[in-house]
Amino acid sequence: MPAMLLHLCSIKLHNLLLKVNLFLRIIRRRPDGFHDLASLFHVIDLGDTMTFSTIPGQADSLTCDMEGVPTDASNLVIKALNLFRRHTGIDHFFQVHLEKIVPHGAGLGGGSANAATTLWAANELAGRPATNQQLLEWSGEIGSDVSIFFSNGAAYCTGRGEVVEDVEPPLPLDTPLLLVKPVVGLATPEIFKLLDLSKCSKADPKELLQQMKHAGRLTQDMCVNDLERPAFARLPELQELKAKLQNDCDNRFSAVFMTGSGSTMVGVGSSKAPLWMQERIVYQDMFCSPAKLIARQPNEWYQPIRKPSPLVAA
Repeated sequence: MPAMLLHLCSIKLHNLLLKVNLFLRIIRRRPDGFHDLASLFHVIDLGDTMTFSTIPGQADSLTCDMEGVPTDASNLVIKALNLFRRHTGIDHFFQVHLEKIVPHGAGLGGGSANAATTLWAANELAGRPATNQQLLEWSGEIGSDVSIFFSNGAAYCTGRGEVVEDVEPPLPLDTPLLLVKPVVGLATPEIFKLLDLSKCSKADPKELLQQMKHAGRLTQDMCVNDLERPAFARLPELQELKAKLQNDCDNRFSAVFMTGSGSTMVGVGSSKAPLWMQERIVYQDMFCSPAKLIARQPNEWYQPIRKPSPLVAA
């Protein structure tokens, strides 16, 4: 971690990270109501900006520039700050401003990434009372996806998603991606309620991982996501969008898949949006962005990365 951040009263972090699920298998329903999964998560070079400051008083303050994002105790940022104080005994309180890039309900782990960033920033501002390993262990108490943002970039995740095993990136990091999210988002709990385990894939997740490593590229049959079926039932236009991207006349994508519980679709092999996305009004309001896979060395946190490049249609 950069030593220069110790004891500062303010930190601003740009272009924080999001994730995609290169595959997502749902294994079983647990007695506690959650589901065991096996997924290959990969961090991508796209994310929000967050500013943290220490403040006097007995309460944290969270503001956000995107309408509809909750800023009360239900937000994972506030939950992360409460958890940090509970584990460390530190009595600092914080002002956090969140500048959103990706709308919520995207399946890209934005809320989880914000929570992980919050743990890291609070630890910096408090003088690093916790180790990275402790932050990783605590993060699973906030949410299932938070732990991935304490990985080195590519991780095979099991349990609820909080059991993180760092793996070598199975694909070249310069593999171009296109993210396309309809205006409508999807709520993860709702998608899991619609899940029928008997209709899930039977693919062995370890074999999927090995296939990706061996091929060095993604093909459609590798990109299994057991949440696509319930997501498509809830939002049929999402299935239509996937089919249209798959059948693009230029054959630019080697695979198209939904990440997480949706509603973002990921096209692999090109970062350029098909021209029809700009020509038809129905697609013009969608969030659309290029992205790339990224990886880090151990303990290399929140270093500057490239800003998202503008969308180019071709």
